[in-house]
Amino acid sequence: MRARTAVIPAAGMGTRFLPATKAVPKELLPIIDTPALQLIIDEAVGAGIQHVVIVTSHAKPAIEAYFQPASDVLAKLRSSGREAVAASLERIGRDIRVSFAYQDEPRGLGHAVWCAREAVGDEPFAVMLPDELMGDSRLLNQMADLCEASSGSVVGLLQVPPAEVSAYGVITPVGDRSADGVVRIGGMVEKPAQHEAPSDLIIIGRYVLTPDVFGILEHLPPGRGGEIQLTDALQVQATAGVFHGVLGSTRRYDTGNPLGWLTAVVDLALDDPAIGAEFRAWLNARG
Repeated sequence: MRARTAVIPAAGMGTRFLPATKAVPKELLPIIDTPALQLIIDEAVGAGIQHVVIVTSHAKPAIEAYFQPASDVLAKLRSSGREAVAASLERIGRDIRVSFAYQDEPRGLGHAVWCAREAVGDEPFAVMLPDELMGDSRLLNQMADLCEASSGSVVGLLQVPPAEVSAYGVITPVGDRSADGVVRIGGMVEKPAQHEAPSDLIIIGRYVLTPDVFGILEHLPPGRGGEIQLTDALQVQATAGVFHGVLGSTRRYDTGNPLGWLTAVVDLALDDPAIGAEFRAWLNARG
């Protein structure tokens, strides 16, 4: 079965964006004029996802409020010539269903995924971290196809300089990489020291997982930082059966920190047909 549901963990406080996130969830911070969370959902739609489960906190009511129908907002967007944005909002409830699960204690990414178990059910599902933006849906599409074909979990990968591996989950590759970027994974480790890292391939914020991961997470002891680590559950899967990674060519932005968020805003503004040329001229004039 192909993944039809995506889990978006969005319960965190967003401490790196304080004090802004005291009032506005980081997932709703705008990339030009569109919340990052909306861009994630657009990516999910492009990969054939039909149901999104947002794992949030009762302390962040603005996330649920964003998904309430608002015909007046659609009318204003259309009257100002922003048809594409209006169409994107209209997909919610028509092309894709959005529901919510709750994680009111910060117990780690693994626990956040586990909180969505009842909404996902017994079928493969995607996990999309909302502070990582992709340029399009190609990577997630390829991962969903591979999960269906192999009946095993799949993670997105990125090759980084060795000095950066200690900030991420790092995989142990088995054999050679295929022409389309597929790597068989024998294991993984969370944030290893540089000299202990098994490769320079890190796990990024896109996963397509088989549902047995929920049972693993339920019985998993706390790992690094006293939290339930998703990487620890994936390590169990990788040692027990077929597990792959995909090294994609899709443009990726880490918007979980101010510099990464600003980079995404600038790059996407330069590509925007409505403002790109004028913005580029302004940047050039600044020298």
